Amino acid sequence: MTDIDIYIKLATLPDEMKKEVDDFVDFLKTKTLVKEKAKTQRKAGLAKGLIQMKKDFDEPLDDFKEYM
Repeated sequence: MTDIDIYIKLATLPDEMKKEVDDFVDFLKTKTLVKEKAKTQRKAGLAKGLIQMKKDFDEPLDDFKEYM
């Protein structure tokens, strides 16, 4: 199917249906963009140094003393 074949079919549609076709084409473009973004790989180490853990991270919490 060529672009001309699609155009001929589109030209014979009523205006309401042309609007639906236009919306569907926009949806397909958006769907394609989402897939392309998903293909990009993440780069490890971009957040290095942004998170710091306290020295007493592994120590028991005071709130749970009665349960221990």
